[in-house]
Amino acid sequence: MFKKQIIRILVGFISGLLFAAGMVISGMADPAKVIAFLNVTGQWDPSLAFVMGGALLVFTPLYHLFIKQRKVSVNGDYFASPTATKVDATLISGALIFGIGWGLAGFCPGPVVSSISGGSPIVLIFISTMLMGMAIAHFYLTGRFALPIIGRYQCNSVRMNSSLKK
Repeated sequence: MFKKQIIRILVGFISGLLFAAGMVISGMADPAKVIAFLNVTGQWDPSLAFVMGGALLVFTPLYHLFIKQRKVSVNGDYFASPTATKVDATLISGALIFGIGWGLAGFCPGPVVSSISGGSPIVLIFISTMLMGMAIAHFYLTGRFALPIIGRYQCNSVRMNSSLKK
């Protein structure tokens, strides 16, 4: 069990380092570059589309050749595929909130984490408010927090209902 935990930590650490390095080197951690990419009606900078396309060119064949066929990850954990396929108001509103936040701030959660090392107060404030938003969303989706106008989320799944009883 101890060996499995060390492998999990090492795999996570190495993956995180590679992800962060890729974000910084590609410019995806730079809010000005992200905003320029999202500004399709003004001075649009398409360079991040090439970064994403390059990532897909590397990932897609590797996924189909090696990852998709596996039942367990490198550290021995089982892969869990999502079971929810329904597009509902919660999914759409969450996507809209995410997109609006990304567009206004120029930060996406992955790249902003790789920007922590820069020590920018703006990055730290963004991460703090992002974590607060994640906590609020968690409490809302587990039925423990009502939002203004929207009210309380009605839990339909057995898993969510069982988590409320804890």
